[in-house]
Amino acid sequence: MTKTYFELAIDPDLEAYFAQFHPDATVEDEGRERHGIAEIRQWRTEVPPVIYTIESTVDSASGTDVDAEISGDFPGSPVMLHFHFEFAADGRIAVLRIRP
Repeated sequence: MTKTYFELAIDPDLEAYFAQFHPDATVEDEGRERHGIAEIRQWRTEVPPVIYTIESTVDSASGTDVDAEISGDFPGSPVMLHFHFEFAADGRIAVLRIRP
């Protein structure tokens, strides 16, 4: 499931990307939370095109944790980020927390 997230995140057609999220999903990035698909759409328009290199993936009872190197046209590139995914009963992303 998380591999699909990273594949769809770089696809120029973002509709499949947004379909991965539960309608009430929360995304936290750079210390700010976005709630619901409309706010998640707005957040994605602010994210520059990047390349993800997955370093590790760990599944647990609380979700899935992924460490990935992110590179692109932004200050400090590349950076290592930690992604924490929690999933709704229907398999869609309910919570995504992105932290250094």
